[in-house]
This record gives sequence, structure tokens and C-alpha cells, in this order.
Amino acid sequence: MKTAFSMTVCAFLLTACATPSELWTTSVTTVLESSSGSNVHGIVKFTQTYDQVLVTGEVWGHGRGSKGFHIHEKGDCSDPKAMSTGGHYNPGTAKHGAPGSGHAGDLGNLVFNDGGRAAINMKIRGVSITKGGPNTILGRGLIVHADQDDLKTDPTGNAGGRVACGVIGAPAGLTY
Repeated sequence: MKTAFSMTVCAFLLTACATPSELWTTSVTTVLESSSGSNVHGIVKFTQTYDQVLVTGEVWGHGRGSKGFHIHEKGDCSDPKAMSTGGHYNPGTAKHGAPGSGHAGDLGNLVFNDGGRAAINMKIRGVSITKGGPNTILGRGLIVHADQDDLKTDPTGNAGGRVACGVIGAPAGLTY
């Protein structure tokens, strides 16, 4: 009895020492696979921390420069050109724009270096990775585009073709 009580007290004390974001953290990983005949691929992690989603990872195999990066409506990468993901995720019917001022799927641009690699480290608000949660992005498409997003032209930002595709929270090759 004393052992069970001691274990309960220890568990409570450890929880009490955790920060609020540690108590509300869940993560999913997305594998980006090449589409449209490209060599672009990568791994992206989405971590829910209370009221925002932290997006981290790396994409490689693209030409140097800024390239559009978006969440799309459907988690379906079956089309060779990734057109099966539909349009940008836009639950609030907002105009296209920069992250935080456009629609929920606007993640801006990834900047690829001379070696064709781009590091990802951003925070997004107004979405979640909770199944059935408000504005969930779980099971939606994640796309890297061929060109730079101009952050203004509605609805796509003139970001060009879709050169890598993944489904947020699904193992590579599967759809929701």
C-alpha cells in the first residue's frame, strides 16, 4: 500500500514540474516523396504545443532559392503530379497570403541552399494535429512547389507545379 501511494505521489510531483507545453505535446511525422518527376523529398515533423503547431524538418533535392510550401485539402498523393491533394487548405475561405495573414494552408517559402537543402523551423497558429480537432491538418496533403510563392496571388501564390508530396501524420505511401 505504501509503495502504491509513494508511486502516485512521485508521478504527481513529476507532472507538477512539467511546463504546460510539455503536458500538451503530441507529434506526427510526414515523409515527403518526389512527384512530377523531381528528386525532391524530405521529412517534416508537426508538434502540437497547446495553441500552436511547431513545424520542423528538412527537404532536399530542389534547386537553389525560395520554393512554395503549403498544406493542401486532401491527403492523397496518388497522382504522379500530386494534383490529387486538391487546393490549399482554407477552412476560413481567406485570401492567399503570407503565413499568419493568408489562409491556414499558407506556409510561405522554403529557402533551398546551393546544395539543394532547406531546413524547416516555423510555428503556425489556427490549426491542430488533433484527430477531429478544430481546423485539423492531420491527414491533409503537404506540398513543396517548383517555384517561389509570391505570397499574394489568389489562390496559389503562383508557386508552380508540385514537386514533393506527403500526408500529414500518415506513413509514406498511405493516404487517409
